[in-house]
Amino acid sequence: MHGLIFRTLEAFISDAFGPDRWAQAVALSDLPVTSFEAMLQYDAAYFPILLTACAQNLDRAPSVILEDLGAYLITHQNHASVRRLMRFGGDTFSELLHSLDDLPGRTRLAVSGLELPHVHIREPIPRNFTIHCTGTPTGFGHVLVGLLRAMADDYGTLAVLDHRGVRDGAEVIEVQVIETAFADDRGFSLAENEAAHLA
Repeated sequence: MHGLIFRTLEAFISDAFGPDRWAQAVALSDLPVTSFEAMLQYDAAYFPILLTACAQNLDRAPSVILEDLGAYLITHQNHASVRRLMRFGGDTFSELLHSLDDLPGRTRLAVSGLELPHVHIREPIPRNFTIHCTGTPTGFGHVLVGLLRAMADDYGTLAVLDHRGVRDGAEVIEVQVIETAFADDRGFSLAENEAAHLA
């Protein structure tokens, strides 16, 4: 598993709860690795062990930690590149949802070697979407729920998202778009982002 996944979990726990809580979770996990490098690969079995240790240390369900991690990736300024990556999916939240099939590929272009679960989305009824996530890391569907909730806010869209568990080997997420102009869209301009990058 890509080291960036472990480093992202570390950044979230450290920023949200303090670096001491991360250190405690690592110690509690009893893994042979105490520090993770972003561009290295690690045994995929380490991730659920480390997540369980974080959940025990913080007295929170693993699913809650993963959903909060997804929101953190969009809202924390240190991860602005994730928001930009998602914004390339479309000018509206619904367009973004339709582009999720391409998310693993776009992610690989941004970070070589980073493999995300396969994402398949359909819209059986207008504004009602069903997302299926298959593959590792297990629990990615919860990260996606948190990420999409934050993106709905970013687009100014009122949406209801619900992780429906695992069905036929896939995590299932249901999304209902209630109001597309519920609040102001925070906006996205490639030119503005390029200017900020060059400044």
